[in-house]
Amino acid sequence: MTKQTVLGRVTQLAKANINALLDQAEDPQKMLDQLIRDYTNNIAEAEQAVAATIGNLRLMEQDHQEDVEAAAEWGGKALAASRKADELRGAGSVAEADTFDNLAKVALGRQLQSEQEAKTAEPTIASQTEVVDKLKTGLDRMKAKLSELRAKRDELVARAKSAQAQNTMMDAVKNVDVLDPTSELSRFEEKVRREEAKALGKQELAASSLDAQFERLDSLGDSAEVEARLAALKAGSA
Repeated sequence: MTKQTVLGRVTQLAKANINALLDQAEDPQKMLDQLIRDYTNNIAEAEQAVAATIGNLRLMEQDHQEDVEAAAEWGGKALAASRKADELRGAGSVAEADTFDNLAKVALGRQLQSEQEAKTAEPTIASQTEVVDKLKTGLDRMKAKLSELRAKRDELVARAKSAQAQNTMMDAVKNVDVLDPTSELSRFEEKVRREEAKALGKQELAASSLDAQFERLDSLGDSAEVEARLAALKAGSA
């Protein structure tokens, strides 16, 4: 994966407008679950690309360090060979001195080569270091977006369930007469009043019949008294 591709993916995902996607969702829970899965997969893919980029950078840094160390080592060897040549030349051993001078030149050539390789790698290392920093920042932003997406998902699911409960309640309310909820009670109360009136009528009727019976009994008592007195009169006159 090229640097441009990785950065493009990170930038695109980091700038994703989650709210716009939510506004268009017909089923927020399913849509958000899929978004989270896709986003998580993209983060994992980006992490692998970033890890590979970091690995390549570390290899370049190691090679650069080896070149720097090699340059210093060849410089030390060149200095040692040059001193040895001076020592031999001072002792009159010109041929041996020339040999060590030649060794010093070889060492200096190797030193120059290592320095050039190290210098050539430095711009690339600097560029890759900047890329790695951007990729790490992009990953952090992606992970922050993922946390935001998960929180938004939980909020939307809770709101969807609440809305569903409210709709269910409103559908149930449609089957109830909300304009006059006491109308049925009024009719029932009227029926009870008629039953109560009927009971009162029966009580009055029963009371009237009982009074008539007592009045009849009283009249029978009066007739018996009259007959008794009449009998007493007859008995006294006899």
